[in-house]
Amino acid sequence: MKKSPATFFITPLKIVFIRKISSNNIKEDLEKTFHWYQKAAKSGDADAMFSLAIHYESGEGMEKNLEEAFHWYQKAAESGNVNAMNSLATRYRNGEGTEKDMEKALYWCQKAVESGDVDAMFILGIYYENGKGKNLEKAFHWYKKAAEKNQVNSMFNLANSYYNGKGTEKNLEKAFYWYQKAAESGYADAMFSLAIYYENGEGMEKNLEKAFHWYQKAAESGNVNAMNSLATRYRNGEGTEKDMEKAFYWCQKAVESGDADAMFILGIHYENGKGIEKNLEKAFHWYQEAAEKNQVNAMFNLANSYYNGKGTEKDLEKAFQWYQKAAEKNQVNAMFGLANKYYNGEGIEKDLEKAFYWYRKAAESGYADAMLNVAICYKNREGIEKDLKKAFYWYKKMAESGDADAMYSLAIRYENGEGTEKDLEKAFYWYQKAAEKNMVYAMFNVANSYYNGERTEKNLEKALYWYQKAAESGYASAMHSLAICYENGKGTEKDLEKAFYWYQKATESDNISAMNSLGICYEDGMGTEKDLKKAFYWYQKAAENNHVNAMFYLAVCYENGNGLEKNLEKAFYWYQKAAEKNQVDAMFNLANKYNNGEGTEKDLEKAFYWYQKAAEKNQVNAMFNLANKYNNGEGTEKDPEKAFYWYHKATENNEISSKYKFCNECKQPYYTNYRWCQQCNSKQFQQNFSKWTSNNKYIDKFIQEAQLNAKYSYEVLEWIPYNKLLNITYHAKGGFGEIYKAIWSDGPIDSWNFNEQQWNRWNFHDVILKTLNNSSNIDDKFLDEWKHHYNCQKNSFSKFIQFFGFTQDPSSLNYMIVMSYAKKGNLRNCLHDIIKFKWQDKLQLLKKIILGLKVIHEANLIHSDFHDGNILISDNHNELFIIDLGLCKPINDQSNEIYGVVPYMAPEVLRRKPYTQASDIYSFSMMMWEFTSGIPPFNDRAHDYQLTYDICIGERPEIIKNTPKCYVDLMKRCWDSNPSNRPTITEIEHKISEWIRCIDEYYKMNRDGNYKYRVPNVNNELKNDMIEFIEAKNINLLQEQNISTTVQSHSQAYYTSRNVTELLVTECLEHIVHDINY
Repeated sequence: MKKSPATFFITPLKIVFIRKISSNNIKEDLEKTFHWYQKAAKSGDADAMFSLAIHYESGEGMEKNLEEAFHWYQKAAESGNVNAMNSLATRYRNGEGTEKDMEKALYWCQKAVESGDVDAMFILGIYYENGKGKNLEKAFHWYKKAAEKNQVNSMFNLANSYYNGKGTEKNLEKAFYWYQKAAESGYADAMFSLAIYYENGEGMEKNLEKAFHWYQKAAESGNVNAMNSLATRYRNGEGTEKDMEKAFYWCQKAVESGDADAMFILGIHYENGKGIEKNLEKAFHWYQEAAEKNQVNAMFNLANSYYNGKGTEKDLEKAFQWYQKAAEKNQVNAMFGLANKYYNGEGIEKDLEKAFYWYRKAAESGYADAMLNVAICYKNREGIEKDLKKAFYWYKKMAESGDADAMYSLAIRYENGEGTEKDLEKAFYWYQKAAEKNMVYAMFNVANSYYNGERTEKNLEKALYWYQKAAESGYASAMHSLAICYENGKGTEKDLEKAFYWYQKATESDNISAMNSLGICYEDGMGTEKDLKKAFYWYQKAAENNHVNAMFYLAVCYENGNGLEKNLEKAFYWYQKAAEKNQVDAMFNLANKYNNGEGTEKDLEKAFYWYQKAAEKNQVNAMFNLANKYNNGEGTEKDPEKAFYWYHKATENNEISSKYKFCNECKQPYYTNYRWCQQCNSKQFQQNFSKWTSNNKYIDKFIQEAQLNAKYSYEVLEWIPYNKLLNITYHAKGGFGEIYKAIWSDGPIDSWNFNEQQWNRWNFHDVILKTLNNSSNIDDKFLDEWKHHYNCQKNSFSKFIQFFGFTQDPSSLNYMIVMSYAKKGNLRNCLHDIIKFKWQDKLQLLKKIILGLKVIHEANLIHSDFHDGNILISDNHNELFIIDLGLCKPINDQSNEIYGVVPYMAPEVLRRKPYTQASDIYSFSMMMWEFTSGIPPFNDRAHDYQLTYDICIGERPEIIKNTPKCYVDLMKRCWDSNPSNRPTITEIEHKISEWIRCIDEYYKMNRDGNYKYRVPNVNNELKNDMIEFIEAKNINLLQEQNISTTVQSHSQAYYTSRNVTELLVTECLEHIVHDINY
């Protein structure tokens, strides 16, 4: 901070002139001296009168008497003694020996000036500068007159007048001139001001050597401020060589003059051992001395000394008291320290409101760390109402001050849209700004941005650059990512040696993923010599640090004896550890161990359990084994339907054991499934065509084409004789006919048995029969709609209820669709169970729904009747099947008839606009809502024209409390009134998949129970979403809001598909639709 020489104004000195009396007739004895002064004064000698006044004032040779002193000053002044005039003016000014009278003081000062007294001119200048009749121009005039007569005090005050532009125009050159004149006349304050001039380069060229010279002269003349400044020059080596001993010496000299600032600095010398041996007790002593003289920085350091127990015993209460005293005097560090004490309850009771108050005070004073804490308080509702916009303001303010941590935090706010609109470009900008200030986390995020093309354009070369920068700064995750780049040739040429090097460097920083990767390097000889012992060592290190894949690899090492002696018990142990952390291949291997009794006792129930766990995570070999377990009743009850399901789910993944390559009959290679030879099977079907008929040429053709083209057993359609259906019972009422349950005695085809020359079948299979009312004369147009279901089933067996073929009711002659039976029924019936699921399980079900719908959309179709009644659920709640694709049609195939369930119908459909794929997305949003409520939408209202109107103008189900915000945001986008604003099926699938991935990864990383949200390679938006799901209360939200799933729906709430065309063409709705459309 620049110092002003005019700051150091010296108040006028009491100018007393005592004449030395040297008369041979006057004795040295004071009493006799007084006697002779008195005689001379009474004889009219003016000088004697003045001397006599001095005696009375000082009490020399007689008793002190200010009234008599005043009397003789007045007599001498009236007799023309100039010194007496000055002294008389001083008596009137100070009220000494008489009443205070500024007018008379000014009168006598003026009288002295008229006699040409330069000291009186100086004092007259002071009168005009500070007195009652203030007149800066006159003050300047008299300072100038006196200065020109070499009155040194006036020179200094004249310089101040020029410097500050008081009574004259500001003129730095003239100010410098008069400071120099006064300094050269030995005036210490002028020397100090002149030094400041040279230091700041005001009115002349900056010259630190000359500044040092004049600080030294002033200090040697007793100027305390100069002593402090001289100490600073020695301490910093400014204008002279750095010399801590001399700095300490001059600081000590200033302390001897009682200067509080010097005491504070002396404390710093002792605390840091600069120029003197370190002595914390003395440092504490001088901080205390200065603090008691109200030196605010010393108060802060004294507080720190009490807080840390430096130089004194630790005392949090006294620390708090001194932080408070300093903070109240606007010491900004103390404000921050005081806030911390309130925040943590140190030395005082915890008080978040007061903590916030002092954080904000410090922040408003420009203290960067306080700005960050204010932002955090607003963000976390600590001591103040939550306000993300204000939090954002303070993050931004701190970032703009150049703080790298704040830049990083601001980037996160932009990325997540916290307190501001989401802006990925600005997020990237601030990550980059922080990275350029060597903020290592920001470097890593910039690298990730370039690597993934998030927030900016993908640029692998720049990603590599920033990974390397962060890696070279010691960031282990960046080292690991850099190694991956070298391993895969991303942004650079593939270089396995460099990949190995960086994996190794990352392990030195205890990066667990790198330990696993290093094990792979040693096992495969990648970038280094193959070394199974070292591979084992690093797998073990990573596994012991809870790296799941490393546990699996370690188990393989023990099983196969890679790098150590074979040990099946330890292999079993590590497979089990990895399986319990959801490592899918470990689940499968663990099941094998239980199945074969390897490394543990044989246990078919546990083998079944782990095959099932692995199969549910799409491990194909586990699916095959699970199908066998169900088929043979090993480790579980025999269940042909489930065996059938898992076998076909496995074959759908098209992963076939390499040992089955050729058909035993025709010796041709299998192209799809080792138990299904399309060439042989099509011949068997064709030979059998003459043995059956549906009595409908369109149905016969449909079935025959399906049989001839079937690449898998689940693609086969059959004509099923009615007498092969046993125990037929009424099941439910559907939207377009009755539904019956039955047992198909033959069951669906599995494969051709060449030995017995007949089909292997899944006998006694539970099925559903869907009656097609008035279908005795079914035509090709009707079958086209069922072909859509069949084609979707072929594309994804596990996402659609199995369509086995047709039969005919002999009494009504209505045709019936034969389909697989789902024991749990439809999704609507299971909402009371689903509402209790954990979020990751709900998301898994939603993903399966969306994947089924994706198959429909990718076939360029629309479902057109998508609701929870048209989705069936397996008995363990982990599989969903879409049904009733009867209304499913190509995108460009429009119909005048409108069918559906009103709450699930998109507003544009209710306005009688065509169905689109976006209409299906709207229907999906209602199912998203059901997963948070446990009840169907609008179950408390009549499904009439009023509801259709309300939906058209934007009414939607009420958002359920505790639903994660990111989930609500996606749901709202899906039910947006404008179809073009709704996300695509691919976007929804990606979003839900990422949520599932992050949540799964979170629980993997936090198996130790220390939940710290530390998930690597996840952007901040996903991290934020993940935390919302994790922190959402896993409670029955219905109970919380007193909603019951057993409550009766409105009597006019219809949840089966119906023809609503008539409802939408009522006269009232015609006007509504017109108003909305136009």
